[in-house]
Amino acid sequence: FPHDGVLQQDVEDAMEYSLLAGGKRLRGVLVLAFHARCGGRWENALPYACAIEMIHAYSLIHDDLPCMDNDLLRRGKPTCHIQFDEATALLAGDALLTRAFQIVAEDTAVSPEIKCSILAQMANCSGSRGMIGGQVIDIMNEGKEISMEVLEQLHRLKTGALIRCAIGMGCLSADAPAAVVKTADEYGELLGLTFQIVDDILDVTSTTQILGKPIGSDSQNSKTTYVTLLGIEGATAKVSDLLEKSKMLLVGTSLDSPFLVEIATRMANRKN
Repeated sequence: FPHDGVLQQDVEDAMEYSLLAGGKRLRGVLVLAFHARCGGRWENALPYACAIEMIHAYSLIHDDLPCMDNDLLRRGKPTCHIQFDEATALLAGDALLTRAFQIVAEDTAVSPEIKCSILAQMANCSGSRGMIGGQVIDIMNEGKEISMEVLEQLHRLKTGALIRCAIGMGCLSADAPAAVVKTADEYGELLGLTFQIVDDILDVTSTTQILGKPIGSDSQNSKTTYVTLLGIEGATAKVSDLLEKSKMLLVGTSLDSPFLVEIATRMANRKN
């Protein structure tokens, strides 16, 4: 981020700190992969990949704040509010979200109509009917036992919405047919659930050193997870089932590719 003055430098430093802290870059990769698979040049989708990573980084900054999960470590580094301060972290998250929409709005590679569709999807997936909605359900149900149905709805929104958004951005920016967009969205829903169940498993079985963030936070916050409902073996079996469904969904479609199968496989088998 170029600094036009010194007054806002602290918040822009905090934005860079969180955005460039590392991570899997899954959402950005999904934008590029689906854009290329739908006939576009992956380079043309870079602004959209950056935008979705900014939204994700913002969500992590806010998720780590004392009023939310109050975490001290993210990706093996102090969380944003620890490295800077709480107010700066809050504003850095706000600024990253705003910047994401600016990047897409200023891109000239797609038509205004397609750009409007992408912006609408970004807003829907990151707002109260998407990621934020999932976070609200999560907070409301801390310390309560919830059903599998509610748990899946929670994570379809909190985790899955942004993954599906990334895939949709890749497809839409390549002007993919509606049928392809639909199949891609179904793949995204399966991938999002896989990602979250593995997260729940790792929160119980991994270490802080491997994960790069505190473990046992779900238990500390009295959250219902796939592990508490299914046990480790049941949750692991569900991951295997979702992986198989993801692979089968792509067979015989224009999206069938070793790379997309590999993404699903890696998400199912990841260790951090």
